[in-house]
Amino acid sequence: MDNSLTYARILVGKNSEYSCEICKKTFSSEYELFTHQEKIHNREKPYHCEICDKSFVSRRNLTRHKKVHNAEKPYHCEICGKFFVSNSNLRRHTGIHTGEKLFHCEICGKSFVERSKLTLHIRSHTGEKPFHCEVCGKNFVSNDHLKTHKRSHTGEKPYHCEVCGKSFVSNDYLKSHKRRHSGEKPYHCEICGKSFVDSSNLATHKKIHTGENPFHCEICGKSFIQNSHLTNHRRNHTGEKPYCCDVCGKSFVSNGHLKVHSRIHTGEKPFHCGICGKSFRENSNLTIHKRSHTGEKPYYCETCGKTFVVNSNLLRHKRTHTGEKLFHCEICGKSFTLNSNLIIHKRGHTGERPYHCEICGKFFIRNFNLLLHKRIHTGEKPYHCGICGKSFSVNSRLVDHTRRHTGERPYRCDICGKSFINNCDLKKHERTHTGGKSFE
Repeated sequence: MDNSLTYARILVGKNSEYSCEICKKTFSSEYELFTHQEKIHNREKPYHCEICDKSFVSRRNLTRHKKVHNAEKPYHCEICGKFFVSNSNLRRHTGIHTGEKLFHCEICGKSFVERSKLTLHIRSHTGEKPFHCEVCGKNFVSNDHLKTHKRSHTGEKPYHCEVCGKSFVSNDYLKSHKRRHSGEKPYHCEICGKSFVDSSNLATHKKIHTGENPFHCEICGKSFIQNSHLTNHRRNHTGEKPYCCDVCGKSFVSNGHLKVHSRIHTGEKPFHCGICGKSFRENSNLTIHKRSHTGEKPYYCETCGKTFVVNSNLLRHKRTHTGEKLFHCEICGKSFTLNSNLIIHKRGHTGERPYHCEICGKFFIRNFNLLLHKRIHTGEKPYHCGICGKSFSVNSRLVDHTRRHTGERPYRCDICGKSFINNCDLKKHERTHTGGKSFE
């Protein structure tokens, strides 16, 4: 054993202990020793990496760190063939295959593959956040979270994707990103079989099945699956939009919304449909699009039994039963069932038309209107009638057309009982009762 190491492994019968050579304390695991050195001796970091200037408590930690630079991964998983920088990383990974979770939370009974994950989890019960950012005063449950956060101040993104060149603040973000290139989705929901790129997405998804919404808005009482969703929601109350577009100056409540918006300027559409090759700015739009191929409509109205491709359509539909209109225009007082409809309506007041046709130069209030307009240039009619074969550029026209075959008239006048194929025809008819005014 190298005597210059600041730790020693002591074999005692069948057990092994890890000893800190700075203070001679012993620990039952390598992780406990590492945590001890970070917390107790963290000011003493005499071992420096000449490549990136990082400092470490022990020579061994430095040696392990250097493997990140030289890509050395000597520890091999016999089940799936993956390689790892350290034995502790291999052990952590092996738990994915075996499902073995030795560490249990005494508060809620949840089990974990590693003690370190249990320690972090317990802090979700206690609210303890022992790692403090000196720049902005924010506190974090782990040192790793603090380190990643600090990069938001420095702008440092040390983890690079060799496929597309994108950079990330943490290795975890890079790993998740790489799976978007490879298509790998290793995290599976045992309830519905859906697969996910990372464990956090799976954890969020599971709450759909349990109905768990643990994060509550103290202003309006609305509940959310994720704390980040609550944070973004609160900004609707405060009006805060801290994320600003460098190109057009538009501000957004979340960095995710800004990223999606930026693709309007760059034209980037990184999400591709494997069936028809169509590309999308957002992964959520790709997911919705795929349902046009599969016919899947997972959102169900308990009142009338109707099913919908997206949850927003279900919410909009439910308000036809309740008559609820939550979103109000402060300019003219008009109310809407959806915030997205209010945003589009406001553009009628401001004259804003952010969506631009590159072929003829026309501008549009909504991206959907631009997509429909483009089909005039391309002649594309992607919606086909299964009965007579007629094609349409817009799905709503196909729906109306199909009702002519089936005789379905779902829109009914409350005054005279007459039924109509679509809501537009019903509204026109209602004006014959009101003398030209819309129903309120």
